[in-house]
This record gives sequence, structure tokens and C-alpha cells, in this order.
Amino acid sequence: MPAVATPCFVVVEDRILHNLKVTAQACGGVERLMPHVKTHRAAWLVALLLANGVSAFKASTVTEVEMVLAAGATRVTWAFPTVNPQNIGRFIELAAKFPKAELTGLIDSRHGLDVWTRLLEGAPASINLRVDLDPAMGRTGVPMDETALELARAVVRIGRLAGWHLYDGNIRGTYDERKVAVQKLADTLEALQSSLREEGIDVDAVGACSYTFDLWPRSVMRHVSPGTWVYSNAQHLRELAHHDWLAAAFVLTTVISTRNGTSTLDAGSKAISPDKPAQQRFQGAGEIVMMNEEHTVIRNETLDTGDRLLLVPEHTCTTAYLYSHALVRSVHGRWEYRDQLGNERSVVARP
Repeated sequence: MPAVATPCFVVVEDRILHNLKVTAQACGGVERLMPHVKTHRAAWLVALLLANGVSAFKASTVTEVEMVLAAGATRVTWAFPTVNPQNIGRFIELAAKFPKAELTGLIDSRHGLDVWTRLLEGAPASINLRVDLDPAMGRTGVPMDETALELARAVVRIGRLAGWHLYDGNIRGTYDERKVAVQKLADTLEALQSSLREEGIDVDAVGACSYTFDLWPRSVMRHVSPGTWVYSNAQHLRELAHHDWLAAAFVLTTVISTRNGTSTLDAGSKAISPDKPAQQRFQGAGEIVMMNEEHTVIRNETLDTGDRLLLVPEHTCTTAYLYSHALVRSVHGRWEYRDQLGNERSVVARP
């Protein structure tokens, strides 16, 4: 590794390709994957996945949508049922800017549909909508009952229905417990789809998460959208070890001081997994004693001042978000800096 300022976000490209291979195998084929780009927010990584068979992506923000389109993708779902006219307007503008792309938005209310309907008047036919379903997560989505069917029929009337979206991030537990929970949701979703088919409306579904993407039957869920697999993280390496994912993203840190069996690192809460409890924000060093904005103190008897460590984030999505570029070891073994969106929400960093 070259001389580098720390803390630094470090990515290993061949590990991403390994993770893609095992993730595609787990869900039944790369064509079924619709990776969520919120994990990395990196145009170069979108291009890498496109070159390796991925054809569709999911994004959380309009800026992510534009980043994905600029990287060459032609199928993007904006998985955020906003009702903000300015955000929706930006999304619609992207359809004109990227006329070969299929863009899909989400709704979970009549109010949202009314806003979209008004703004979609005269908009390109390449924009469609999915009805967001709530699998008892309690965040967004309509109940999986007649309420969902009524909203879907309303979208049909404006000629924009793509299907369903379902994020089941609330499902945890053992493999068997997760399998039972997914099957229950799948049965409910299949009933909704059957009701629409009886009315001549044939739609599909997109969704799932890292804990469920391999459990959904293809007949019910056409595309699955795990995201963290790209880099994996300490939590998933621990809880989802059967997938054989490898840690592909790290935070490089330097030991800046040692004393009384502790070492102080130059990576604090501004550098790694700020959304996790302080004692659980990374693996790869000793027990975390305390964490401040720019420093973390760990228990360690063997480190020396000046040593460098690669920390595995507990949550890579929020860690990558803290950096506008990554130091990447390419598949050819070269080290190079590559841009990513970091915490940008309004202006696209061009690939």
C-alpha cells in the first residue's frame, strides 16, 4: 500500500467481484440482482457491475439515480416514496436527459400519486411507478391488503404501473426463522398479484434485503435488491457467514499514541460507522474504550505508535458516505484513488 493520509477509505476490487459471484449464485442468477447503490455511491462500481452482468439498480436519492445513469445504467428504481415536487421534478428531468433509460419511482399514498400524476403530465413514457408495500417494518409502504390493490388500480388508470416494491429490513433471526417470515410475506404478495392478474393486470415485484434476498421465490419476487454485499461489513460477516462474502472495504487508520495497554487511533466517529453504538463500530483491532470525533481508544498491548490498521466497519453504507473518494486496489494490483458521491445529496460527482 502506498503512503497515504489517514483515516482513509480503502476498497479491494477483486473482493467485490468475489462477492458479486456468490451473491448472484445465492439468488439464482446475476440477472435477478438489482443492487442498492446506497452502500457505495460510486459510479466506477456501477460500471464494474454493469460490465459483469448486472443490468438494474436501486437508489435512495435523486443524486444517486443520476450518478447511476451517468455511469451507463439504463434501468433504475428510485426506492423512496417521496411527495416532494422538487425532488420528483428532478427525477422526471432525468428521463429526458437519459432517454434510453427506464426509470421507476415509488408511491405509498393517494397524496403521493396525485403529486406524481400532476408532474408526469407530458413526461416521457419511460417513467413508471411501483406501489411500496409495508411488510410490518413500519417505515413506508401501504398495508398488504385491499389498500394496496386500490392504489395499484389507480396507477393503472394513469398508465404507469410497474408493479410492487417491498423492503423487508425488519426480518432478522435464524435462517429458518427468516425463511418462515419470507414465505408468509410471499404468500400475501402472491395473493395481491393474483388479484390483479384476474383483472388483466400483470405486474412483478422488486425488493428484499441482505437477510432475505436468497429466500424469496423467483415466481413472486422478480428482482432482489441487497446492497451491503458489495463491500460486506462486520455485522454481515458475523450474522450471514453462510454467504461466503469477503470484507472488501476498510478504514485505514494510524496509531498516534499508546499508553497503559491502550492505543489511540486517528479514526473517530467522523470516520467509521457513526450510526452504530460506539463499542460496535468496527472490527479489526481491540476492544473500543471510547470514541470521539477524530479519535478512538482501543485496548491493545501489542501495537506501537505509527502502526497502521485496516478496520472493518460494522456498517459500510454509512462509512462509505463519509468519504468523497476511495483508495482502491484494482484487479490488476494497482492502487488508485477513485471518486464517489460521499455525503453529496444535490450535485453529481461525474465519473
